Amino acid sequence: MRDPLSVVTDAFTSFLFGKVETTRLPVRTSTGQAQAVYLPTAAPGLGDSGVIIGREVYSGKGYIYDPFQLYGQQLPAPHWLVLGESGNGKSALEKTYVLRQLRFRDRQVVVLDAQGEDGVGEWNLIAQELGITPIRLDPMAALDHGIRLNPLDPAITTTGQLALLRTIIEVAMGHALDERSGFALKVAHSYVNETITDRQPVLSDIVDQLRHPEPESAESMNVAIDDVRAWGLDVALVLDRLVDGDLRGMFDGPTTVGIDLDAPLIVFDLSHIDRNSIAMPILMAIVGVWLEHTWIRPDRKKRIFLVEEAWHIINSPFVAQLFQRLLKFGRRLGLSFVAVVHHLSDVVDGAAAKEAAAILKMASTRTIYAQKADEARATGRVLGLPRWAVEIIPTLTPGIAVWDVNGNVQVVKHLVTETERPLVFTDRAMTESSTDLSDDALRAAEREAEERAAAFVEQHVGDSESTVA
Repeated sequence: MRDPLSVVTDAFTSFLFGKVETTRLPVRTSTGQAQAVYLPTAAPGLGDSGVIIGREVYSGKGYIYDPFQLYGQQLPAPHWLVLGESGNGKSALEKTYVLRQLRFRDRQVVVLDAQGEDGVGEWNLIAQELGITPIRLDPMAALDHGIRLNPLDPAITTTGQLALLRTIIEVAMGHALDERSGFALKVAHSYVNETITDRQPVLSDIVDQLRHPEPESAESMNVAIDDVRAWGLDVALVLDRLVDGDLRGMFDGPTTVGIDLDAPLIVFDLSHIDRNSIAMPILMAIVGVWLEHTWIRPDRKKRIFLVEEAWHIINSPFVAQLFQRLLKFGRRLGLSFVAVVHHLSDVVDGAAAKEAAAILKMASTRTIYAQKADEARATGRVLGLPRWAVEIIPTLTPGIAVWDVNGNVQVVKHLVTETERPLVFTDRAMTESSTDLSDDALRAAEREAEERAAAFVEQHVGDSESTVA
């Protein structure tokens, strides 16, 4: 308690001279010392266990990410969505991420490589460096004893085979099978599996049985044999495309012997397939189910399934449903699904908007590289990004991205080592002139880009709690 005399003295002084404010003397220090008490200069990271991605632009701290380490603590799901226009660093990020993950002994990666250069997939160099032969799915090569994947491989359960056949047909037809066509397919598949025991059943066996159903199949449902044949005609025509049509050779025979599912990296080279044709989603469906039943096993390995041009999956309702099931199932067995997409509008405005929303919801990690302003705003609305992050996305330079790890949003500069550089930068045809720049000039350009990004973040850091309406 203050004594009465002091209270009276202070009151009288304040009346005569006004209230006297206490003035604190300035303290001079360095940023290295001040950052410990001025916390906004150092955003919280994701821990120190996992794969080094690069550094956070605003604080300069190292950025480490690993879905298997974060799962159950900071991540509700280990799946990852990578967005951005071409030429901004998505491919380099994916490749260095895989190379760095493979340094852990309990990691295994499957890549669906839909891009190509010099007649091979863009993951070819990395596969060669690791001593791995890509599984090249090519209709022309398949005719000359190339790679085959059998949808009726005994390694796939009977239920899985039937589900895969239905998905293939529904993707090709563009609509769901009706009950009658589904019955004809089920009967043909059951008969083939029961009667062919001396070899692997193949698609041509299903087609033959659809064209010439057994009388017993009609009698069991008390219908005419001609009706069963008519119900299965459209199904037979679709499957015939995989036997004698433009996709022949890849799926109409026993699975090629020697495919090593125990290799640390498995690359499916799809670069010879027309990405805009119906062949691509059919391929995605077959590979997805084949991997589900032959690759994902309860052996405590952590597996990464990386899909280039993933809109081919998410844009088809039937393939999207298949992969949605794969993601739910694989999460229990240590599977991280990585989907690489150029534009979010490719999937959210497509034919499988409902399925796409479900898959996007499973991706707790989202990495967004530079996009145009309109696309960035649309992405921000769908993903619920902070306003400052949406505003910075159009200004990002190659190699810098916004990372949203279950609400922890940071701007990260991806770093590539000199050893990794020749393996991950494969767009030589478009970048040959850049070799004229010296290393010092390239580093100076990178520093300038980082400084611009850091300045933008500092200017808008006050808006970090707001989101796009």
